[in-house]
This record gives sequence, structure tokens and C-alpha cells, in this order.
Amino acid sequence: MSGSAAAILTKPAFRKIEWLDRDIAIERRPDGVLILKSRIPLRPYDRHIPASLAKWASETPERIWLAQRAGDDRQWRKVSYGQAKRTVDALTQALLDLKLNPGSPVAILSGNSIEHALMTLAAMQGRLPAAPVSPAYSLMSHDHVKLKYLFSLIKPAVVMVQDGPAFEKALKALDLEGVTVVHVTRGCEDIQSVAFAQLAATPVTNEVEQSVAAITPDTVGKLLFTSGSTGMPKAVINTQRMMCANAAMIMQVRPRDPNAPQATYLDWMPWNHTMGGNALFNPVLTEGGTLYIDDGRPVPGMIEETLRNLHEISPTYYANVPAGYAALAAAMEKDDALCRSFFRNLGLMAYGGARLPDDLYERMQALAVRATGERIVFYTGWGSTETAPTSTGTYWDTERVGLIGLPFPGVELKMVPVGSKYELRLRGVNVTPGYFGQPDLTRAAFDDEGFYCIGDAGVFVDPDDPVQGIIFAGRVVED
Repeated sequence: MSGSAAAILTKPAFRKIEWLDRDIAIERRPDGVLILKSRIPLRPYDRHIPASLAKWASETPERIWLAQRAGDDRQWRKVSYGQAKRTVDALTQALLDLKLNPGSPVAILSGNSIEHALMTLAAMQGRLPAAPVSPAYSLMSHDHVKLKYLFSLIKPAVVMVQDGPAFEKALKALDLEGVTVVHVTRGCEDIQSVAFAQLAATPVTNEVEQSVAAITPDTVGKLLFTSGSTGMPKAVINTQRMMCANAAMIMQVRPRDPNAPQATYLDWMPWNHTMGGNALFNPVLTEGGTLYIDDGRPVPGMIEETLRNLHEISPTYYANVPAGYAALAAAMEKDDALCRSFFRNLGLMAYGGARLPDDLYERMQALAVRATGERIVFYTGWGSTETAPTSTGTYWDTERVGLIGLPFPGVELKMVPVGSKYELRLRGVNVTPGYFGQPDLTRAAFDDEGFYCIGDAGVFVDPDDPVQGIIFAGRVVED
């Protein structure tokens, strides 16, 4: 037995997860191209995201869906599934009463909030794409160039902001003729707007039920924007099929034990980004979980809010970037009560945005063992805004960081040889039909077999044993 194998055997076991089998079919073509896909079919999934809200509002109306600290005392404000469904229906009726053109987007300029979530579901029920925009485009920009560009691209009929005065400068930079502005806390002095609370009090008619019944899997549920790091952001069409299928994929590869504690999440990732807005938000709703909105961030001066929250909330699933785990590990190494609270019900840790350093992995595992006697699997997935987002994942008890895993059921992964690497391309029900209002960019994004060209590269951990997974190998470099 090798030294590394002996070391693994002496480590405490991982907290048990009933992972999906890694049953991967590989097509090998004469030109060296590989096609990987799971032999296990994707399980059935809902027709649309609002169906999950309706399901849990009917089956467990008192269960908390969303919670967020509010007020001067920063206590948790909580909204149950039943309350949320009633409010979403009222907001849907208010949107329908505006008699908007079909498919007119509802832009949300502010960050994560209970109202943001409720308006997102109402827009979906009204068959109006929800379009969350990075708050930085409004609050940190002097010329608002990207905000104005996105506004002209998608032409929203409704714009929602959490606080009018905070967004007043950004709103004044936009052409708001014919646009309904919605504010949550305060309106702007010089901009006409309607209060969120007023819309939420709209009497509901059977129009809402009829609108929900008319949602199809191809209905556009969201427009999510790319980062715009190399140019202006693109508006990625996210259909109901894409989002529901991807949520089903995520839950299928890591099914929860029905006897485990109630699914509980604490998360800060912004909903204008696909990881927060889809990969976390949608599965919470799909499995009837509870999401505590974390107003903290993994930066000095804001991480304290996250630590305070984790003293009170014991998540069953937790995701963060490596910098967030570094700050959390440093705090838990000095605070046994925080460590016990964090690991009490935790079944899985996830990371993204960058490779998790090996030493940080070991520190977190040492803390898990100290608190529970078990290690906790670190999980990661891979994809993009165009793939709703995750198409692969590390759905096994892996000791290794830096992997992107293997394809989910319902996904085909095409691996095209490029030097010593493979260019990675994706095809499946979770892949976007294209970019909103930009057919030329849509055509350029797919190859002649309909695979989305994501631009990333990968290599096998072991070319002779592909089920050991794929390692992310940076961006494709054209020779």
C-alpha cells in the first residue's frame, strides 16, 4: 500500500452522502474528440420555477422560505411559503394590470432581498422575464454606461429598486418614458414610482391562475447578464426548462437524506449572478428549503455579519469562495461555539470562483473533525451563465480540489483536443437558446453540432480512468 493510500485510510470518514453513480458513457471519435454523458437519465422536473412555490405553499405553508435581517435591531424577518405565494400572486396581478407587451422584462437593480425574490417569482408568473442587474452598475458607476447599455438592449417595462434615493442618480440616467418604477422603502422626489407594498396589496383575480397555466418550458424566466469583463455584458436567455432541469440535475447527483434536518441555507452570493440566482436560489425552492439571506461578504468589515449569522444558523449546505472559507476558518479556529454551530447539520460544503488551496482544505477538514468527528465533502461544479449554470460536478467523496467533476444526467460534454488539453463544449436541456436581441452572437456561440463553446479547457485526472474526473485547465488558447 502506498503512503498516500495509507494516509487516506487513517483519516476520519466523510459524513455520508448517497451520491449518484458515476456511470459515464464515452464516445471516442477518430479525430480524437470525446463525448461524455451519464448513462443515467435525468429525472422528471417541473415545467416552471413557480410550480415549486405553489407546491410548498400547498404542502407546507408555514415553513419558512426566506429570511433576512432588517430594522435597527437587525432581527430576522421571515416569510413562509404560504405568505410568499399570496404576495407573489398579488404582485403578479399588479403586473398583469399594467397590460404590458408580452415578454417585457422586469429589471431589478438592487441586491438580494425578500422583495427581490418575490418580484422575481411574480414576473415569472406573469410570463415576464426577471432581469436582475448588478447593483454596481447603478451605485458604483459615475457614467452608468453599462446600465444604459443593458437598458437599451432589453428595454424593460418595469424597474424595481430597494431604496429610491440610493438609486436616484442611476434612474435619472435612464430614459424612463413608459416604464413603471417600483420602490420598496422610499421613493425618489423627482421620479414617479409606485410602492412595492401597494402592488403587494392588489386583489387577485383568476387572471393569475390563467397566466401561470400558460407558462411553458420555453417561456423565458430570466435574463441574466454576463460579467462584461471583456466588453459589454450579454443578456443570456434562461428558459423555464433550463432552470428547472438544472435544479433537478443538482438535486439528483447529491440527493438529500429524507431523515436529515430541514434543508437550510445561509448565502450571500448575488442573484444577478448565475451561481447565486440559479445554482443556489432555484434548488432551495425546488426542495422546499429555507434560505437565510446573508448581508455579509467575505471581505474585512463585512465578514463579521456572516459570522454573526453562522452563530445562529446551522446550514445543511454551505457555499462560498475560497477567500470566504479562509476568513471562516480563521474565525472558527478561535471560536469553538461558531465551529460547532457551523458544522452541526452540515452535509456538504461547496466552493467556486477559484481553486480551493490545499492547506485551506485541510484546515476546514480539521475543524469539521474537531466539531463532529467526521469530515465534510467539498463539492464544486462547473458551467456558465449560458448553462443555467452547472453542467458538471464532483458527485463523489473526492479528496482532491481543483476538479470540475463529470457531466450531470442530461448533459453531453464534448472534449476537443487542443494541444495537451481538451476544449470543453456543452449540449443539453440546461443550455441557453441564445442571447437576447443578439442573434449574431448566438450563432457564434455554438458549433455545427449545437454544442455551446464555453471557452474553457480541461484534462483528465487519469486518462486511463475517466471517471476519476476532469481538472479545470484554464481558458482555451488558440495556437
